[in-house]
Order: sequence, then C-alpha cells, then structure tokens
Amino acid sequence: MLDRVVETILRYNMLDRGARTGVAVSGGADSVCLLHLLHQLAADWNLSLHVLHLDHQLRGDESRADAAFVAAMSARFGLPCEIRKATLPSGENLEQAARQARYSFYAECRERLNLDRVATGHTLSDQAETVLFRILRGAGPGGLAGVLPVTREGIVRPLLDIARAEVEDYLRAQGIPWREDRTNSDTSFRRNRIRHELMPELRTEWNPALDQALARLARLSADEELFWESELDRLEPLARPFGAGWVVDATVFDSFPVALRRRALRRVVSRARGGLMGLDFRHFSTLERLVVDKIGQRVIVPGLDVMSSFGQVRFASPGDDNRATRFWETAVAAPGLHRGGPVQVSIQPEDCRYNEGNGGEGDLLDGDRLNWPLVLRNWRPGDAYQPAGFHRQEKIKFMFQEARIPLWERRDWPILLSGDAIVWARRFGVAAAWQAQPGSGCRLRVGEVAPDGQGQAG
Repeated sequence: MLDRVVETILRYNMLDRGARTGVAVSGGADSVCLLHLLHQLAADWNLSLHVLHLDHQLRGDESRADAAFVAAMSARFGLPCEIRKATLPSGENLEQAARQARYSFYAECRERLNLDRVATGHTLSDQAETVLFRILRGAGPGGLAGVLPVTREGIVRPLLDIARAEVEDYLRAQGIPWREDRTNSDTSFRRNRIRHELMPELRTEWNPALDQALARLARLSADEELFWESELDRLEPLARPFGAGWVVDATVFDSFPVALRRRALRRVVSRARGGLMGLDFRHFSTLERLVVDKIGQRVIVPGLDVMSSFGQVRFASPGDDNRATRFWETAVAAPGLHRGGPVQVSIQPEDCRYNEGNGGEGDLLDGDRLNWPLVLRNWRPGDAYQPAGFHRQEKIKFMFQEARIPLWERRDWPILLSGDAIVWARRFGVAAAWQAQPGSGCRLRVGEVAPDGQGQAG
C-alpha cells in the first residue's frame, strides 16, 4: 500500500522531499492509515509531520475520546499534535458547517506552523460518493472533478487511489486500532444515505465497479478543469479589487466561448466569495443572466451581492452597502490632509501665480470666501451645485449618469462644503462661485490623495 501511496504522491506532485506536512487525523480508519503511511515515508523523504485534530464537540465523551486517541498516537510517534475545539453554528446543514470549520482550522495551522501542505485521508470511496452526490445535485463539469488531489489551498489527498475497504484490511493486518464514529452510520445525513443505501444498490443492480468508474470520471473531469484553469491563467486579470469586493468589465465575457465564459465567471465568484461552497447551477444561471446576458441590475446569491452598472459588475459580500453605516462626514478646521471615511483629501495653499493658461486652475478655491470649518463628507441623494464651467446648477446624481460612474463608486464620493454650499466634488471640481480668481488673495488647491500618497485628479 505504501508503494501505491507514493505513486499517487509523485503523480500529482503532492509533497516535496523535506516538506513540512500537516496530517489531518480524526481518529477514523482513513486518517489513521494516512498517518501510519506518512510516518513510514517520513524518514526516507525527510518529512516533518505535524498532526492536526479538530474536535467538533458533537458527540460529547466520544469526541473527547477521539481527541485523546489522536494525542496518544501522536505521542507514540513522537510527533507534535495540534488539537482544537470547534463550536459549530446551529442550522440545518451541520455537515457543511463542520467541513468549513475543519478547513478553516487547516488554513490557520498551515500559516501559523509554516506548513507546506496539509494531507487529509480522503479515499477512492470518498471520491466516488462525492461524484455521485454532485451528479444527483446537478453539478457541472467542475463539480464532477470531485475531491481534488491537490488544491490551491495546499490540501493533498495521498489515499485517493485506495478504497476504504483496502484501508480497513490494511489496518487489521497490521493490528492498528482506529476509532469508529457512530454518526457515520446515521442515515439522516445525505452522504451516509448515499454510502449505505444508494451505492450498494447501484453496485448490485448496475455496476460492481461503480466506485472505480466514478473515480475515473473525477480524474477525467479534473484533467479537463486543469486545462481550462491554464487558459484562464493566460488571460489578463479578470477582476480588479474595489473596496472589500471585486469589479469586472462585463464586456470581457462577450468574446469568450460559452465553456470559457462560465469558468471565468466561476473564478471571479470564487475569488470574491472565498470559494464556491453553497452555490449550485441555479445560482450560476442567475448570475449569468446578469453578468453575461446583461439582464437586470442586481442579484444576491448565498454569500455574494452582485451589481451591474454602466457595463461594470461588482461582486461583494451582502451588506456591503448597509445604509445604516453609509453616511460619513468630518470637520476640516484648516488646510492640510484630511481623511473622511475611506478617502483622504488634500487642501493646500497654492503659491504659484494665477495664470489663465494653467490647466490646474480648475482645482483652486478662493480661500478668502470660505467659511471655516469646512465639512468633508460623502455624496448624498439630492446634492447639487454648479461646477466651474457649467452654466447652471446640476444634481450630482445626473453628473454621475453623464460620466457613467458605477453605482458602487458613488457611495464614498467625497464632497467639500462651506456652510451648506458644496464648493468641491471629486472629478467634477470646484464650484463656480468659489473658484479662485486673478485677484484672490488666498488660493487653495484641493484634490483627492491616493493611499500611496500620489495625488489623484481633483
């Protein structure tokens, strides 16, 4: 069995010699077998192993006994062991919550312990059950790849070519004990119904080699996905960060073939959301109507708020536009650099001579006419003023539309006021009545300053 595991490790380049490797051990047969095999391999490969165990606290004394079993086994091998307790949120999908807790734990351990990889005990049998489960849920080609041998997050599955029955036969032959989780036989969980009821019937009535056939489908699908991922990597970045979300030019999807378009959308969604768990074909069909077909302006799916405006699409967490925290303002007592919300604005004395030909004069305020303190705040509905060069007062909302400013960029649009009058706004410039003139004694240049300290256009 060790030779077969090494073959799998080499085929998928799971581990380098000398790698610092976390081993996820629940105490069950699969993870115990994984730890024993990697421990045998450690000396030849110079692997540094670190045992990871998450106690979900779902089975009381049994859960605590599992943790004690893993700790004792780690001690016999002389391996460091990280044991953590998880408190799962109440809800219907306990399986999903437990999985999220485990992988968050692995990610935290990987960073804190400087691990190169984290190995889990997924077997060929797990792969077959996962693929069948996803077929029944209507998964697309990406979902049929099942449990990946190696993930972007550094998770590896060395037992993926070994069936669960082979694992248990190996442990019995070696006299190695393991823990049984009674919830694995509880058919109130969907995965257990597939394992204990559906799979046995399909093996008997349709295909005795069902597990191998489903695992083969997963390998073929994974190979296809690797090709498409490489195609996506060759493209320019699909999305750019904006605040806590991501923004993409919707026209970028227009020239893509359908297969590439869907995968590009999945990549953007995964990046903005931190993964695809909890989304199904129905959700992606809804997103495609907005992003690709340009139908509608806003869609909310689990974990994601997607908004379209002027050919741009923003992907963000739900609640990012919570109006309870939308408005901000700060007093400006004197010239200088002032922060308001997420932006900062520079108001500085202008020491150059006034010149009609100076293209920067549109940013100059007549400081003698200002009523201090000024107010720096974000745009609010109803705001209006007459920028220099305009013939009349305009609502800033209409200026947004003329300038094709996406909806989400308007939220923190900086406005400067003297009393109740708007004297400057980002991009639209100073107000005509407050613009510096040839005879102005105090001229102040105003403009937004980027986080790197470089001035942006006023």
